[in-house]
Amino acid sequence: MAQTRFAEKILRIREGRYRVGDFILADAKDVDVAGGVPAMGPRRAADGQPAGHRTRAQFHQQIRALIEQNVVDIMLTSISTLEMLIEQHAFDGSQIAPAFRGNEATDAWVGIRGGRYRDDAPLPYRGASLEFARASLSLYSLTYVNDAQHDVASLEAYARFRADTRTHGITHFLEVFNPGIDTGLPTEAIPAFINDCIIRTLASLTRAERPAFLKVAYNGPDALEELVTHDPGMVVGVLGGGQGTHRDTFELLAQTERHGGRLALFGRKINAAEHQPTIVQWMRRVVDQEVSPLEAVRGYHGDLQRQGLRADRSLETDSQITEDVLRSDAK
Repeated sequence: MAQTRFAEKILRIREGRYRVGDFILADAKDVDVAGGVPAMGPRRAADGQPAGHRTRAQFHQQIRALIEQNVVDIMLTSISTLEMLIEQHAFDGSQIAPAFRGNEATDAWVGIRGGRYRDDAPLPYRGASLEFARASLSLYSLTYVNDAQHDVASLEAYARFRADTRTHGITHFLEVFNPGIDTGLPTEAIPAFINDCIIRTLASLTRAERPAFLKVAYNGPDALEELVTHDPGMVVGVLGGGQGTHRDTFELLAQTERHGGRLALFGRKINAAEHQPTIVQWMRRVVDQEVSPLEAVRGYHGDLQRQGLRADRSLETDSQITEDVLRSDAK
């Protein structure tokens, strides 16, 4: 496999040589571990409108198209999808780093019709066997809920995973979700709680065990800057969150880059887009500081129109910020 852009960029970032163009874009195509048929996203008709759910084969074709486009830096999939892509030589000669999801705690089981798994504190679960992994980069996710019994169980499972990665020569990155249940804390206290839990966890890890980078929910510019500046040796990125508008997507990217985040991993915001390669191209332009978020929305809609595709939302609606955490720092 060719040298990946991710390897080149993460090295420069760690050495303090970050430059425009080094922001790392990752596509999270691991949704099959989150649920069943609906998790694959909407199948699009010729005019771009939703027309039912994608099949597994159609979902895989979307992944191959993005690998061929060669704009994202990391392609994250389930371990079974990765096996198929490797066997089909999808990454041959590619500069995109393949990665796989190493665990799926029950708060990630969001796509099961009728499922109630997120009503309770998430339980640790790991379906992927590292023995059979076809890539050397893996994602591990944690959720702190301010309950000692739960959080200890989650951290002990994480410790077992780290031991397993060392045995099999795998590097991991750590994803930390905001809690989805009542923690006994007011909403405004959650960002500080999450930051402190992350810092406390990393304090017990030597360099050999530390994640390659962090992926956290964007809890506003202050929370992100606090985490970034506390330990300059740790590369911090954000997760994409809910679908929202495309203005939300582009604002999240711009604000993350502006406040020291160096990576973003998007799932639904790419997977549910009217045309995935086109939105990825505009994401790249935003983080490369070529266009503003609002200009990106307009440009994306223009590209859809030129391709004969109907947008899911009007340009006016899609230009609005709907996620509260993004409003205060929007430019």
